[in-house]
Amino acid sequence: MLTALPVQAWEAGVEGPLCTLTHSEPGLDIRLTYDPTLPEYTITLTLEQPWPDGPVFGIRFEGASPNTITTGNHQLSDDRHALTVTDRGFGNVLNGLAENETATAFIAPVGARFDLDGAAPEVAVFRACVIVPTA
Repeated sequence: MLTALPVQAWEAGVEGPLCTLTHSEPGLDIRLTYDPTLPEYTITLTLEQPWPDGPVFGIRFEGASPNTITTGNHQLSDDRHALTVTDRGFGNVLNGLAENETATAFIAPVGARFDLDGAAPEVAVFRACVIVPTA
């Protein structure tokens, strides 16, 4: 017997005043937002198990344009399952998502590897997102 698994696609969209880019895999949910009114980007990575405490969070991209991005500017949710980074510029993150095959988000010793198949077109939509203010 075959069981259909949920589609694990990258998806760009709009939620209220935010541009969004989401992706889910077993054990990991990824959500990027862009608020053009600030302007400010966020990335939130939610794991089934808690993230460890650590001074440095990073994302390592593997593929055609390998790169590792690190920051100490990350916040953990109260239950430590969700990790969020907020910044005014996400060019390196968006390039990494669009130009590579896989990525690993990490706070040593925990890492979460995820697939970037299909991310590039959705990253392009996310980058082009413009929110029209309502009166």
